[in-house]
Amino acid sequence: MPSEAVVKSSAWSPLGYKTFRWLWVASIASNIGTWMHEVGAGWLMTSLSASPMNVALVQVAGSAPMFFLALPAGAMADIVDRRRYLLSVQLWMACVAMALALLTLTGQMNVTLLLLLTLGMGVGTALMMPAWSALTPELVDKADLPAAIALSSVGVNVARAIGPAIAGVLVSMSGPWSTFALNALSFFAVISVLWLWRREVTPAVLPAERLWGAIRAGWRYSRASKPLQAVMVRAVAFFLGASGGMSLLPLIVRQELQGSAADYGLLLGSVGVGAVTGAMLLPKIREKISADGLVAGASLLYALVIVALAFVRDLRVLIPVMFVSGAAWIAVLSSLQVAAQTAVPSWVRARALSVYILVFFGSMACGGLLWGFVASHSSITYALCFAATALLLGISATVYFKLPVTDAEDLAPSLHWPVPVLLDEQNPDRGPVMVTVEYQIAPENWPAFQQAMNDVRRMRRRNGAFSWGLVQDTENLQCWLEVFFDESWLEHLRHHNRVTRAEQRIEANARRLQVEGVPVHIRHLLAGQMHPK
Repeated sequence: MPSEAVVKSSAWSPLGYKTFRWLWVASIASNIGTWMHEVGAGWLMTSLSASPMNVALVQVAGSAPMFFLALPAGAMADIVDRRRYLLSVQLWMACVAMALALLTLTGQMNVTLLLLLTLGMGVGTALMMPAWSALTPELVDKADLPAAIALSSVGVNVARAIGPAIAGVLVSMSGPWSTFALNALSFFAVISVLWLWRREVTPAVLPAERLWGAIRAGWRYSRASKPLQAVMVRAVAFFLGASGGMSLLPLIVRQELQGSAADYGLLLGSVGVGAVTGAMLLPKIREKISADGLVAGASLLYALVIVALAFVRDLRVLIPVMFVSGAAWIAVLSSLQVAAQTAVPSWVRARALSVYILVFFGSMACGGLLWGFVASHSSITYALCFAATALLLGISATVYFKLPVTDAEDLAPSLHWPVPVLLDEQNPDRGPVMVTVEYQIAPENWPAFQQAMNDVRRMRRRNGAFSWGLVQDTENLQCWLEVFFDESWLEHLRHHNRVTRAEQRIEANARRLQVEGVPVHIRHLLAGQMHPK
C-alpha cells in the first residue's frame, strides 16, 4: 500500500497519492486520444468504403479481442510485474496508432489495413484492462478506493465528452490521420508515468505460475467465490437492462427527435457532466446508505430514465434526464467495481477482474442486441419499456446476492499452514498431490460439521484444489476424512500461500467441532512415479 497518508476520505482524496494523481491525469489524456481514434477510424472507413458492414466491422474489430483475451490478460497481469506489463502494452498501442497515422497520411490505407490495425488496438485494450483495473488498490488506501474508482470513471466520462469534439474539428481541418497521431502521442503520457513509478515488488518465494495454469486457477477461483459471484449477478442484473438506454439513444435523436449530431453530442455531454457530479457526491452518499442500497436506488433511478427516453420527445427535457442517467450509472459502476476489487485477494485480483470485465462487456453486448432486435420488430418505445422492466426485475437480485463488504485485513495471507515435508524435492512439478485431513467428530456434532465443511470445500476449490470430498470411516464412525487434490507439489505450495485470514476462520469453524484432546491429522500423498530399471 502507498506510504502517503490521507486524513479524511473525500471525492478528491485519491489525488493526494502522487502516483495515482499522475496516472489519473495521464489516463485522461490517453482516453481522449482513444475517443479521437474512434471518431477518426469510423470517419475514415466511410471514405474508404460505402458498405455498412465494413463500417460496423470497425466496432467489431475494436471490441472482439476482449472476449478472447480478457482471461489470458488477467492471468498475465497476476503472474508478471504489472508495471512492466503495462509499459509493454502501452508501447504496442502507441506503435499501432502511429502506423495508422503514417499509412493514412501517405495515402496507403485501405479497408483491410484499417480493420487489421483497429484489431491491433482492440488487442491492446483487451490486454490492458484487467491489469489497469487491478492497479488501483496498489496506489491508494482501502478507505479511498471507492473515491479512486469513481475518479477513474470521471476521467473516462470527461474524455468521452472532450475527445469526439476535438476529433470532429481535426478531421474537418486536416483529416483522420491527425487523430491517430495525437492518439499515439497520448499513450506516451501513461508510458512516462509508468516509467518513473518505482513500484515496490515483494520478492516471490515460488516460481511464477505458467499462463495456462494461472488461467485455470483464476477461473476456478471465480467459480468458487460466492462474494465475486454476487458481484457478477448484480452486474448482469443492471447492465443487461441499462444497455437499452445508450444503445437506442442515437436512434431516438435521429428518428424520433429528427435531431443532428450536435444534439446527440449534447446529450452525451449531459451524461458526462452527470457522471462527474455523481462522483463528487458519492462519498457523502456512501456515508448514509450501504452499497446494496446505493446500487438498488441508482438502478431504480436509471429505470425511470429509460422510461423517460421511451416517452419524452423534447430535447430540453431529455438533457436533465441524461444528466441523471450519468449520475446513476457511475453510482452503480463504481460500487460494483469496488466490490469486485475488494472481494478477492491480491494473488488473483487481475484474473477476477478480467471475469468481471467479460461479464460487463457481455451484458452490454447482449443487451444492445436484444433491445435493438425488439426495437426493429416493434418500436423503440416498446423496447425501452421492456428494458426498464428488466432493470426493475434485476433489483430483486439484491435480496439474495448482497455485495461483499470485505476488510483488507481479511484477505491478507494467513500463512498458518505448516510447511509440508517433501523428501525428494528434485521434481516440484510432480503430481497430483492428494491431501487428507482426518477429523474425529462426536455424533451430536455431525450436522454442524458437515455444514461447516461446505465452506471449507469452497475455500479449497477457489485456492487451487481441482477435486474435493468428505467421507466417513465405516469402522470408526467418528472418523471423517477430508480429501482434496492439487495439480502438483508446486501448486500445493502455492495453495499454502493463498489461504487468507478470513479463510483461516472458516477452517477454525470446522475444527472447533473436533473431539477435544485429539489432534487433526494431515497427510500428503504424491502420485506414483515410475523409475527406469
